[in-house]
Amino acid sequence: MATLIAASGLKKRFGDIVAVDDISLSVRRGEVLGFLGPNGAGKSTTMKMLTGFLEPDAGSARIADIDVFENPRAAKAKLGYLPEGAPCYGDMRVEAFLTFIAEIRGFDRDGARRRVNLAVEQTALGSVLGQKIETLSKGFKRRVAIAQAILHDPEVLIMDEPTDGLDPNQKHQVRKLIGEMAADKAIIVSTHILEEVEAVCSRAIIINRGRIVADGTAEQLMGRLPHHGSIGVHVAAERAEALKKALAGFEAISRVETVAAANGRVELRALPRGGASAADELAGLIRAKFIEIDEVRVTRGNLDDVFRQITTSDTGAPNA
Repeated sequence: MATLIAASGLKKRFGDIVAVDDISLSVRRGEVLGFLGPNGAGKSTTMKMLTGFLEPDAGSARIADIDVFENPRAAKAKLGYLPEGAPCYGDMRVEAFLTFIAEIRGFDRDGARRRVNLAVEQTALGSVLGQKIETLSKGFKRRVAIAQAILHDPEVLIMDEPTDGLDPNQKHQVRKLIGEMAADKAIIVSTHILEEVEAVCSRAIIINRGRIVADGTAEQLMGRLPHHGSIGVHVAAERAEALKKALAGFEAISRVETVAAANGRVELRALPRGGASAADELAGLIRAKFIEIDEVRVTRGNLDDVFRQITTSDTGAPNA
């Protein structure tokens, strides 16, 4: 698959503040990259440089192998951009605004009508076509901004908080749309909603203090948690030590710990040598062999825990 988004050594300062500090990344066709970080980490600044709306102090960016700063018009023709806040012309009606966008994208009258109709269908805007944008709810304004970003069917989509202000049904619809478009595009989605990463992203990057501190699939990122993939076993206190020794005898288990003991019950934690990939199979084996245990469960952790662990470290150092 071709690389459609590429950044190398992007840097940006605002006075004494280092907003982006040497960020390099690439996104291939068919990938949806989740772009994560706490407020002020440099996400929006990075995306503005990737799209050519902000010039970096150093570094380069390419969209569909076109240099964003040397040939900005050609690069932006390949790009759909949903910026933070979704600014649109509030005094224009929805249909007129989208038609205007199609025309400045170079479509003739018939082509503009087809592109507008498809974007309206994809974003479910049919009920508000005649309304002025300034009168719309926050959710509908967001959907208008999404429609203008996808209207020309770009190879690259860069979306800053695409589901901000949407209700749960609308969020589901937008996530489904991103999934449907992903096969032949490269997409970056910046979001604070970590469940969105698991729902639509094939990979995620976490930035902190302007630098990349983690890059991987959701499963790989969760693997950074100390107990991701561990197996919790609940058992009566009188059987706990015997079970602990029996579990330690499994070659596939590296360590068994006592986590808690209360009300005559004990919780043990077994850590598989193969990590999370071995956990489900091993949990099934424990259920089969130890019929007197109360409960067996696999601990998966979640991206919220990973995010907090990475972005609240003392050093904020980049990932090795």
